[in-house]
Amino acid sequence: MSPLFITVGMLTLSNVFMTFAWYGHLRYFSGRTWLIAALVSWGIALFEYLLQVPANRIGYQVASAGQLKILQEVISLTVFIPFSMIILKDPFRTDFIWAGLCLLGAVFFMFKDKILG
Repeated sequence: MSPLFITVGMLTLSNVFMTFAWYGHLRYFSGRTWLIAALVSWGIALFEYLLQVPANRIGYQVASAGQLKILQEVISLTVFIPFSMIILKDPFRTDFIWAGLCLLGAVFFMFKDKILG
C-alpha cells in the first residue's frame, strides 16, 4: 500500500481523536470544571499523537512537510464538519463549502508538481 494512503488513513483516525479532544468536552463535559475537561482531553489526545506522529513520519517519505500540513488541514475540516453537525448539533453553513474550496486551492498549489507531473 502506498505510504501516502497509509498517511491519509492514519491522519484521518488521528483527526477523529483530535476533534474529540479539542471539542468533545463542549458537549460531554460542559457541566464539569475546565480542569476535568482538560485532563480527559489530554487522555484522548494521547491516541491522536500515537497515530499522528507515525503518520507524518511515513508521509514524509513521499511528501514535504508543507504538503503534509495542507493534507492535515483538509482532513481536519473533513472530520470537523460532520462532528460539529452531529455531535455539537451545529447547523450546516455555506462557510464550510467556501473554506473547503480554499483548502482545495491550497492542495493544488502544494501538490501541483505531483498533479501536473
